[in-house]
Formats: sequence, structure tokens, C-alpha cells
Amino acid sequence: MTTPDAPPGPLTVAAVQAEPVPGDLTGNAATAARLVHQAADAGAGLVVLPELFLSAYHPPTLRADPDGTDLAAVDGGQIDDPRLDPLRAAARDRRAVVVVGAAVRHADARRTCASVVLDRSGTARAGYDKQHLWGPDEQELFVPGERGATLVVDGWRLGLGVCYDGCFPEHARAAAGDRAHGYLCPSGYVTGSAHRRDLYYAARALDNTMYVAFANSVGGAQPWRFNGGAALYDPEGRPLGRAADEGEAVIVGTFDPVELVRIRSTHRMLADRRPHLGGERALLTA
Repeated sequence: MTTPDAPPGPLTVAAVQAEPVPGDLTGNAATAARLVHQAADAGAGLVVLPELFLSAYHPPTLRADPDGTDLAAVDGGQIDDPRLDPLRAAARDRRAVVVVGAAVRHADARRTCASVVLDRSGTARAGYDKQHLWGPDEQELFVPGERGATLVVDGWRLGLGVCYDGCFPEHARAAAGDRAHGYLCPSGYVTGSAHRRDLYYAARALDNTMYVAFANSVGGAQPWRFNGGAALYDPEGRPLGRAADEGEAVIVGTFDPVELVRIRSTHRMLADRRPHLGGERALLTA
């Protein structure tokens, strides 16, 4: 695997944590729009919001009211739902790219846990379907995605993942194999998982010498109470910024191409990796 070329310039990114209302897609889209404005005021050109933020990560509501919680995607993934109008306007008016979690019903009737991408014109599309579904609720509600996705913003190649995807090193490595400079993970980590939350995404950054944006929900009622900790990590896994475990927050930091090149020149895991070594193994008995 060769080391990717550097992006042409820095990219300022926001990782958001906030508390959505279960089933209130209209209200949650308005909250997301407010947070996009807040992030843009701090200089962000890319804003990442939590997993299933538009519906809230609340399986009982997702199960009971699919029409109220889901967005419909036509062939090609485009989403034209008036409930997204405030968020669409925020992306367009602030010239920001937005990645936000949603339940999406596709033209072929699949229901997925998706990352919806809004471009700077405000156009929304289902950009990526979560490939690793966590637990019986997700496995009942959704169909897993079968294809990875890379989002290009201002020359930055950014792999898309959702929450549990980031627990699998090979998922982020596949993004790196597609020449990603960063990895964006809308997530929904519940209370009691802070150790894993803080370890996985820092590790994915260091594993692949790439920037990582981790967004997470916060608040809610047990057993669906979420623990925040939204963060940005540099390509050595060090936090550029991290939110507390409670309360709404917008963490803003800059992905720096000079630093990316410096770290990849020093820590050469991508360039030195020998992928064929995952094959036949010797068996030793002692």
C-alpha cells in the first residue's frame, strides 16, 4: 500500500454531540441546522453529527413508526424530504458539507442505518449504509450495507463509517486502502462504554495514520442514554479536541496536510504493510 498524496490545503472539521428527540425528525433537523450554524461560526467547512440523529437512536420508536422516522431515498440515493429543509438551508447558506445519521428507506425497500451527506448546495443523499450492525435491535431494524464509501471534500479523501464499524480495524483500513486521509464516524455510544469509545477511534487514527472525526449522541433515557465524548483525533491518535461526557458540544479542529505528511513519513504503517502475511500460518506446539 502506498502513502496517499497530501490534500491541497487544511480542512476545518466539527464533531458534534447533542440530544435528539425520538421520532421528531422535523425538530431534530432544525437542531442539526442550528449546530451547523454554530460550527460554521467557528470556521468549520465540514460538520459531522451523530448516528441516527435525525430520528434519534431509539429502537422502540424506530420500530413503531417507520414512516415518521425514515427518510426515503430514490435511485441514486438522493433524498428530497421537506423535513430536511432547515438543514438543507444551513448547508447551503454556510457553504458547509454535513454528514448526519438517519434511518433511510431505499428505492429497493431496504432500510438502512445511514450517513446522509448534504453538499454545499444543500442537496442530500444517502452516502453510506452501516456495514456492521450492533446487537439484536439493529439487526432486526436494518439491512447491513455491502459497500464502503469515500467522501471527497476540498481534496480530502474521507472514509465513512458508523459507530460499530469503527470497532473493526479492517473497516478503517479499507478506507486507507482507498487513499483516505481521514475517517468520519457518526456514533451512538451508551453510558458504560466510555473506555471503548475513547480507545477505538484513537486507535483507528493511529492504525492508519489518518485524522478521525467521532460524533456521538448525549443524554436520553436508559437503556438508551448516550455518553457524548465527541472528538477529533490526529493521525497519531492524539485528541485535537474532546467534549465532556454530558451536555451539547461542537468540537472544531483543523485537519492539516503538512502534519499528515509528517506523521506518515515517520510512521510508515501504510507504506510498509505486507498484506499477503494474513495467509497461511505455522502451527507450533510446545
